[in-house]
Amino acid sequence: MRALRRIVAVTADSARISARIAAISESATLKVDAKAKALQAAGRPVISYAAGEPDFATPEHIVEAAVAAARDPKNHRYTPAVGLPELREAIAEKTLRDSGLEVPASRVIVTNGGKQAVFQAVASIVGDGDEVLLPAPYWTTYPEVVRLAGGTPVEVFADSSQDYLVTVEQLEAARTPRTKAMLFVSPSNPTGSVYSPEQTKAIGEWALQHGIWVISDEIYQALTYDGVEAVSIVQAVPELAEQTILVNGVAKTYAMTGWRVGWMVGPADVIAGAANLQSHLSSNVANVSQRAALAALTGPQDAVATMRDAFDRRRRTIVAELSRIDGMLTPTPTGAFYVYPDVAGLLGREWRGVTPTTSLELADLILEHAEVAAVPGEAFGPSGFLRFSYALGDDALLEGIQRLQALFAN
Repeated sequence: MRALRRIVAVTADSARISARIAAISESATLKVDAKAKALQAAGRPVISYAAGEPDFATPEHIVEAAVAAARDPKNHRYTPAVGLPELREAIAEKTLRDSGLEVPASRVIVTNGGKQAVFQAVASIVGDGDEVLLPAPYWTTYPEVVRLAGGTPVEVFADSSQDYLVTVEQLEAARTPRTKAMLFVSPSNPTGSVYSPEQTKAIGEWALQHGIWVISDEIYQALTYDGVEAVSIVQAVPELAEQTILVNGVAKTYAMTGWRVGWMVGPADVIAGAANLQSHLSSNVANVSQRAALAALTGPQDAVATMRDAFDRRRRTIVAELSRIDGMLTPTPTGAFYVYPDVAGLLGREWRGVTPTTSLELADLILEHAEVAAVPGEAFGPSGFLRFSYALGDDALLEGIQRLQALFAN
């Protein structure tokens, strides 16, 4: 009887919230980062490579613009739900400059970070039963957002032998009559891989041919290395603009993760629908943050180059040091601030009395015995990989990898 009562209670509890909300998983990257911070607070010397968050302070001129905005009473009131007119204009100018797409400010919506832009982009075009192609490894949020919209995420996986870049042939093999859209991300989170101009053009032409919407996440657009350029898909295939939504933000480029300012750019009908959604969902982004973002886009860009140089230095260090670990294959990323080693060679072997068989188990082993936090591949697609962010300081970055070298020493 007690067992029956327990079953009934669990069933009743599960019915208290909607099936779509109940099906959402917590962000794996934030979960690992939160666990690392909790251990740090408890006094353990954990070094975390989990969060994609620059360790730099927001540039001073941006902060000063925010301080001035906070003192101006006009910023204490509601403003247009889609964003301050001058910020939307600055975003339109940036889109032309960096993505090669000329759009009026009326086709820009300022959002609460890039996540809201992704959510609204998907919600605006995906409905029940629609399939959305997700080149994998993918950012952990994408499939959850697709499911929330009633769609079905379809993984298209490219492993380290392909530098984690999918091909047109793979996309075509995954396409069905229900395929509505695809996510295109270059540079990539979690891999740091960047599609070449030729690859980008080929994928864009394929999407155009089949009438497939493209949601192109360009949040890491400014962070590329070794002379590599992240060419926007609408620049590679201009005709694709009417079935493409660009999402972006200031978080990564300007060390402004906590300011929560992103945006989406798209065709007029999509933007009108997304604007209606935002008018009910959140209204305007905090005006102080919008003023700060305006200063970021229109002010001096020296700090961007300085941070990018630091990321480049850390990129070279982490690839070189991880490559010294037998059983860990680490492709050299050319964008963002992540490395995504293939750790299959470490699985099925005994380490400190533990034999991990998945990257999730390996990540737990590393956290327990090396006090290093990394995000397992299960958060981004198939098991067998780990994501390390190199957006932390140089000294901590090197120490953490040296702990791994010691843990996995033969």
